[in-house]
Amino acid sequence: MNDSQSTIDKVNNLMKGSVTLKLVVVTILMLFLLIPAAMIQSLILEREQLNREASREVSSRWATEQQLMGPILTVPLIYEIVEGNSVKYITRYWNILPETLQMDGNVTPERLKRGIYEMIVYTSSITFSGNFTLDDQPDPQNLKEVQYDQAFLTIGISDLRGIKNRIRLDWNGTELAVKPGSKQPDLVESGMTVYLTDLHDQFDRKMNFTCTVDLQGSNRLSFVPLGNTTDVHLTSSWNAPSFDGNFLPDERHVNDDGFSASWTVLELNRNYPQAWVGSAYQVQMKESAFGVNLILPMDDYQKAYRSAKYAVMTIALTFLIFFLVEVLNRKKIHPFQYALVGLALCLFYILLVSLSEHTRFNVAYAISTLAIVAMIAMYSYSVFHNRKLTLLVVVANMAIFGFMFVTLQLADYALLMGSVGLTIILALTMFFTRNINWYRLHITSDEHKEQPIDPD
Repeated sequence: MNDSQSTIDKVNNLMKGSVTLKLVVVTILMLFLLIPAAMIQSLILEREQLNREASREVSSRWATEQQLMGPILTVPLIYEIVEGNSVKYITRYWNILPETLQMDGNVTPERLKRGIYEMIVYTSSITFSGNFTLDDQPDPQNLKEVQYDQAFLTIGISDLRGIKNRIRLDWNGTELAVKPGSKQPDLVESGMTVYLTDLHDQFDRKMNFTCTVDLQGSNRLSFVPLGNTTDVHLTSSWNAPSFDGNFLPDERHVNDDGFSASWTVLELNRNYPQAWVGSAYQVQMKESAFGVNLILPMDDYQKAYRSAKYAVMTIALTFLIFFLVEVLNRKKIHPFQYALVGLALCLFYILLVSLSEHTRFNVAYAISTLAIVAMIAMYSYSVFHNRKLTLLVVVANMAIFGFMFVTLQLADYALLMGSVGLTIILALTMFFTRNINWYRLHITSDEHKEQPIDPD
């Protein structure tokens, strides 16, 4: 027992007197603290996944993201196919896209909550208007009949549960009923059908249409540019839009009151024609879609996860401050005390993500910072017994958390801020330690007695 105690005393004395050994032990301790830091990152990802699952559940009941397509004018064609001594008649569909297509909409966002989780849904009112022109004929080979009296329109809506009113379509001044379902599921998977009057006498004439749809959806609203010229104009009170898809707005205005955006897409901008026979080009039409995503600005989980990635920097800088205080002021700090401070820093990220689920991220960050800095300050005073050194630790920790907060806010410049900040920190460390002779530096009790307590 005495031999064991003697060995422990020898290790303690060696650690007290050797700066190099203390630095190695502190470095190893810092690396071990990366394990709970990694576990915290996994916890944040798990909470984010729960948030997404709650969002999907709410969206499935409200309505998922919406994609609007159409209208497409379709005329059935009867082809005569001769096979040996038999004759077969098959029906194919001649699809014609609008000459002009204008879609004007207003999107009203709404925040829904399920438990502690929040998601964005919307209601919208979209007006379709434009015209068709029958000025061409399909391929006449084996063509038996063009059934102009059986023509119909197809309007694509990706989630029909979002329709909130009975829809009527104005066709050349005549109001027509809209029927549910798509007659061409290979071309338009989900949508509505409008049966038209006989189009025989409409050849070479403009056929105008107007239709208004009140639609619910979640997160994203997109459009397929089917017109020879497609104009889309959207307005909303949401002030954090993300414009995505195959085309960006030609004009956009975003401010605290909301946004407005306008797109103009020409036939030449997309990879499918104005008319064709059959169910081709479904993939190309979907790929040409564009629209807006109503996102939560800088999702709180994303911010918390990004802040957790700075855990190694926070721990390293805090340990550096304690190490320099220990070396320059001959204040002996045990590795266990370093460990407690490191665990307190890890606790910051758990506090941050848990509080941000119930309040704004900035408020959660402020509360977590004050709690952890106060904890480290009180513990530092009990270790140093010196107000000035404790104040130095508090100021340094506040600077570290403040620097990390600014870096989180500047998402596009985070790398630049981080690299510049760390360069400045390293430069300051080199400056303040430039006159230290590390080879002659010892903090053994034989060479330097414990300093008396200085309350100032």
